[in-house]
Amino acid sequence: MEKKAAIEAELVKDFVAQAHGDLQRVRTLLEQEPGLIHAAWDWGGGDWETALGAAAHMGRRDITLYLLEKGARMDLFTAAMLGELAIVRAVLAAFPQMRHQRGPHGIPLLSHAQKGGKEAEAVVAFLESLDVTP
Repeated sequence: MEKKAAIEAELVKDFVAQAHGDLQRVRTLLEQEPGLIHAAWDWGGGDWETALGAAAHMGRRDITLYLLEKGARMDLFTAAMLGELAIVRAVLAAFPQMRHQRGPHGIPLLSHAQKGGKEAEAVVAFLESLDVTP
């Protein structure tokens, strides 16, 4: 496997920051540097965040779906926000302790689901039935 050059740190930071709310900028940056799709930024103290994580905790379904279409790696927090109950159930059946995990910035799984709005109501109800950490 050929070794690739590291992506400029400020570009990674910008990409992750823009994924909190600016779909057009995310598109532009990803076209400029496709490797950003898997890049993560450390906001400090090990608070690592990808663009997908940023879009998910902000409830930005449009950005989240775009990033998944472009090859971002689905995770439990994203599945919860999108209302993907089957995925959330399957992961928590296999790894029950995951219900207490926190995503970027220490945001709980339930909060991600709540950001999903109407599409994620079933996931919210499921997580609440498990008495997840708020």
